[in-house]
Amino acid sequence: MKATGKVVLITGAARRVGAAIARQLAAEGCQLALHYKRSAAEAEALVQELRMQYGTEAFLIAGDLSEAETPARLIDATIEYFGHLDGLVNNASLYSPAPFGEITSDDWAAMEAVHLRAPLFLTQAAAPHLRKSGGAVVNIGDIHAEIPLRGYLPYSVTKAGLLALTRALAKELGPEIRVNSVSPGVVLWAEDKDPPDGDQQGLIERNALKRVGSPQDIAGAVAYLLFDAPYVTGHNLVVDGGRMLY
Repeated sequence: MKATGKVVLITGAARRVGAAIARQLAAEGCQLALHYKRSAAEAEALVQELRMQYGTEAFLIAGDLSEAETPARLIDATIEYFGHLDGLVNNASLYSPAPFGEITSDDWAAMEAVHLRAPLFLTQAAAPHLRKSGGAVVNIGDIHAEIPLRGYLPYSVTKAGLLALTRALAKELGPEIRVNSVSPGVVLWAEDKDPPDGDQQGLIERNALKRVGSPQDIAGAVAYLLFDAPYVTGHNLVVDGGRMLY
């Protein structure tokens, strides 16, 4: 397998899409550095699962990505543990409403820190190591970067910024390092929240494939961009079942 022995750092890896990406990469033979913020028990359970099922060498790094020193610390810890780095997946995300007219500077700062600042400085710290390995970066965007979600302006705009950052980094880091992004549609419903742009069945109907996707759909796209797309960089791969057609 192309990915056997490759070292990948995944942010926000303990749950949901991040955990699916970890499972996909483990199945393909990767060694993993898994970042989490608060979900310690779920992160520990995931590491044990990956070790038992795939024999994966994996370790956990806790950290708040809004703190300025965290990105470099995550990269340093990964290099200290594994000795090299082949891939970075900027998956960590915040999703919360901020109705226009009520948006605060804290709302904006929280989204900007996780969706823009952390991916930038993680990539900057990782770049010397990724150059040595000919590695790649994959950022996890959102279709609402291109179709803004009403009532979620800081979320939508900072995810749009992440797509711009992807293209800018592809220019800055080529030819040695490829940088791409994946933009999911509905692959998991938000926890404890109704869809802000309609009911669940209505959203499914506004989708060419008439069904919800799965975290595995995103994980497969990430693995493709990391290891099977040597002539693809600066690209945003939309995985939405045709939602953006409507």
